[in-house]
Amino acid sequence: MSSTSNSTAIRVDLGAIFVSLELSQSKWLVTSLTPGGGEKMSKHLVKAGDIGDLLLRFAELRRKALVRTGQIFPIVVIQEAGLDGFWIHRVLLQEGIESHVVDPASVAISRRRRRAKTDRIDGEALVRTLLAYKRGEPRVCAMVRPPTPEEEDRRRIARERKVLVNERVAHVNRIKGLLYSHGVGAYEPLRRDRRERLDELRTGDGRPLPPHLQAQISRELDRLELVLAQIKDIERASTDMLTAEALAFPGAALLLGLKGIGAAAAAVLWGEGLCRHFDNRRQVAAYAGLAPTPWQSGQVDHEQGVSKSGNPRLRTTLIQIAWLWNRHQPDSALTLWFNRTRKKARVWRPCLCGGSKFGPFAPALVEISGCTPGLERPRPPFGRTPGVIMPPPVALAGGSGCRRRRSG
Repeated sequence: MSSTSNSTAIRVDLGAIFVSLELSQSKWLVTSLTPGGGEKMSKHLVKAGDIGDLLLRFAELRRKALVRTGQIFPIVVIQEAGLDGFWIHRVLLQEGIESHVVDPASVAISRRRRRAKTDRIDGEALVRTLLAYKRGEPRVCAMVRPPTPEEEDRRRIARERKVLVNERVAHVNRIKGLLYSHGVGAYEPLRRDRRERLDELRTGDGRPLPPHLQAQISRELDRLELVLAQIKDIERASTDMLTAEALAFPGAALLLGLKGIGAAAAAVLWGEGLCRHFDNRRQVAAYAGLAPTPWQSGQVDHEQGVSKSGNPRLRTTLIQIAWLWNRHQPDSALTLWFNRTRKKARVWRPCLCGGSKFGPFAPALVEISGCTPGLERPRPPFGRTPGVIMPPPVALAGGSGCRRRRSG
């Protein structure tokens, strides 16, 4: 009796040419799976930045598929979000090619401690991910929604201000460190009379500052004053941008009208995320990295805190606003609930994370982002009913937030 062996592989008739791009600063690896070419994926190298050669490679893939099958197939391309930004994605869209940008952290990989990793392996993994995504498999990966060039340029102001503020802190710390090594501790480089006070300083043993040290500090002050002037220019440009966009975007005007949110925070909130459209409050919280992260398996069931997988600048600003609300609005319902809850052991930090999602400014943020507030009944923070009346819908993320439960 002869036995026949049947292949157990699931074969799918391809309706397109699936291509992945592994990008680097020197070369691009093009991995493709074409109809009529079997299950083997072809790989070709293209010089980095050579869009013309890349389009010629795509045309060659179309020609080979036409010769093998007699049909013309569309091309579907996938690439990881990274250093190259989104300009390649925009060029492909202009050429009529379907393009997708995937979050690299969402692509499934081997969980072994030591695993093989090469551009060829990553390129094939991206093609398989693209195939599963186009088949409609749920949660196979997280595709990035690329911003428009205007949205991408809008972020530059707030991000440049953050860089300049860090440089200001570095200059101030460097000046204070140089002076402290000579016994001088009462000098503030940010004061307006910093030049005059520098000439009057004396070391801890009563000597004038050494000439080379004073010259170095003077040059540090020159750089510090340049940074301070640039920060003023950036803040002025930020205010002008929000004022101009308030005429075209109602969300920007609403953001400027919120009490407790200044121009710097408003520029970050508007530029980093709220200028985009979100379908619901959970998407807003997930984009900011404020969604809960449960760890549940068998008898183990606890919360790890917020995911921190979203936009770090938006998340930092929301948490800072939550702290400022607690400081400057001590009699509000949210602050009273927070102060009462933080007295319990090990819960004050989760409460703070909840404050960034359950602040009184949250309804406006939801409305700014394009959601329709009031569609869902807001839940009390962490699934508990507070003893005070909470403001109307204030939740950015649903669920139990950062609730912490014991295992067992």
